[in-house]
Amino acid sequence: MEPFNSWRVKYEKILKPILNFSISLPVPLYLVGGSIRDILLNQEKTNPDFDFCLPSGAINFAKRLSKILNAGFVVLDKQHGCARLVKRIDNKQFTFDFSDFRDKDILKDLAKRDFTINSMAINIEENFFNSPLKQILIDPYGGYNDLKKRIVRCINPFAFDDDPLRILRAFSFVALFNFSLEKNTLATMKQKKALLQKVSPERLRDELFKILNCNFSYRVIKMMHSYGILEILFPELKKLKLFEERYRKDRLLVFSHSIKTYQKLEELIARKKNNSCLTEYLQEELSGSHNRMQLLKLSALLHDVGKPFTFTVRKGKVRFYGHERKGAQIVYETGKRLRLSNEELRILTKLILLHLRPGYLVTNYPITPRAKFRFFRDAGPQLPLIILLALADERATSDYLLLEKIRKRYEYVLPKLMDDYFKKQKEMPVQKLVDGYDIMKELSIGPSKLVGVVLRKLEELRAIGKIKTKEEALRQAHLIKKKYEKSS
Repeated sequence: MEPFNSWRVKYEKILKPILNFSISLPVPLYLVGGSIRDILLNQEKTNPDFDFCLPSGAINFAKRLSKILNAGFVVLDKQHGCARLVKRIDNKQFTFDFSDFRDKDILKDLAKRDFTINSMAINIEENFFNSPLKQILIDPYGGYNDLKKRIVRCINPFAFDDDPLRILRAFSFVALFNFSLEKNTLATMKQKKALLQKVSPERLRDELFKILNCNFSYRVIKMMHSYGILEILFPELKKLKLFEERYRKDRLLVFSHSIKTYQKLEELIARKKNNSCLTEYLQEELSGSHNRMQLLKLSALLHDVGKPFTFTVRKGKVRFYGHERKGAQIVYETGKRLRLSNEELRILTKLILLHLRPGYLVTNYPITPRAKFRFFRDAGPQLPLIILLALADERATSDYLLLEKIRKRYEYVLPKLMDDYFKKQKEMPVQKLVDGYDIMKELSIGPSKLVGVVLRKLEELRAIGKIKTKEEALRQAHLIKKKYEKSS
């Protein structure tokens, strides 16, 4: 009960005007669902949110309340009576959602919700700030006890028919809170998993990315795989699974390897949690409102989807030549299906396309300055992601003779390359020796593709120490032009 009392004291000034307004009308008002779950679990959010429901007129209630609170007002769902207020308080963004009952009264409203831990309500009445929780908590399905037992339990087996996304949401709760699935709930989810195909890609994506954002979600990913749900979300993985089943006797465990790569990646990220540069980098939000870590985990699952299409046997040796290029093509379509942003699509496909490059560098050790420069240039800001993916891929691989010989080198060289990247980011930008105008003037040419070719080549020569001055750069520009014209 203690988390509720602490929460009530903390937010009394914010909640009191809402309570007073509902009493003045008067209108029965209830705090419901995930808000109560998070309070009782003592889950502190950066930007707090509150879910309320009332018998009817939620939109009008919220609109009038917005003037009292001086808060932003928006209608979320006119048909079902749902509105939102947003107010900035003490550098935090508070969100207040108000909705009409889903049925005649609060008990029937709760009956239409998904899981017991989300089917509780608290009466926001006159004695709200003084009453013990047990007096004002409405908990017809034992949600409070399930929270204590750390169990996700559906209210009734028809919950997944009403909204099949709840199947995936159950897994996201398991990942987020480290809960377990109640056995009958899990059996029903398995039975009705095909219903997920009816859910819009955007809703599937949002729930899936909640799972990817959890620090230790491998257990959940493995469960989703075991119950055939992962392949429904990603038909691309189904081809990997079928390929593995066909060639299991040859130990071509490509699907199992993908799941293990995900596991190794999470372990790797956990071990580097004290690396503040990497942690901030992984949590950086991208244009689609997801972060780098979520895309990295998705790439771990999908990095080998091109293998079934590139499988060959030459002189008794298995080859998947070009699987990274084929995989990048497939994953691009996957990202489009999930409605990822253009930036996210570019990052995801680059991770798949370049996930073998670090291994090539290690195989051809020592790394030449030119090879290092080209890798840094091609990887760009995604270099740490590519390194982490390559390391996880290596740690998930066994019975590969060449890799066993150079495994120690992998573990030494790749983290060092990542450290070099972050050191380079802290350095002052190096002033260019020449720019495009210098090149056009020196070579007596106009704007063209050649200008870009010359500048990129000069950048490489400078990085490996071949040129140091503007004069040297301009001399090299003439040589580059000759080679370019000769090869064209």
